[in-house]
Amino acid sequence: MDSKNSSVSEQTKQQLAAALKTLMAQKPMDKITISELTAHCKIRRQSFYYHFEDIYDLLRWMIQSEAISLLEQQEGALLWKEGLLQLFRYLEENRAVCLCALKSLGRDHLRRFFEADIYAIIHRTIEQFGESIGIRSRLDSFVDVEMLTHFYVVALAGMTESWLLGEIDRTPEELIQFVDTILNDQVNGAAARV
Repeated sequence: MDSKNSSVSEQTKQQLAAALKTLMAQKPMDKITISELTAHCKIRRQSFYYHFEDIYDLLRWMIQSEAISLLEQQEGALLWKEGLLQLFRYLEENRAVCLCALKSLGRDHLRRFFEADIYAIIHRTIEQFGESIGIRSRLDSFVDVEMLTHFYVVALAGMTESWLLGEIDRTPEELIQFVDTILNDQVNGAAARV
């Protein structure tokens, strides 16, 4: 695909994502049709199917391109906090859309999607924390990095979901500071045991 077609393709996907956001702010996702999306974008149905299998595929792409990419751009021991802050700001700005997705997909599906995308980022962050305090080579033998990563991914996904639902009344900055403190305490505790 040449760069002009690639640009048009990306523009079409962005239009569809914007239309989906607009409609999700108005009604549940299971009431949104592909015909509505394509009419809103003034494109043919076939154009939708060229890019996406179904509306849920469009939703996954939208979340990946808009939200998860914020974390990927800021990964690392020092930058992950900025990425997480940007993610919370995205969720705050798109709360109606995110709540609609959460209700339509169900907690388990959305959580699995979120967990799958942030697992590698959290894993690298934990390893980089170990390197920053000089214990990376010994970290695996004293702390199961995979288990620790899984723990933080599940905790972070649950905390994010609870915050989005209004069950946690904290600012994004307070949540990030909380996670940072716990993560630092965990890695420093591992260093003390080494």
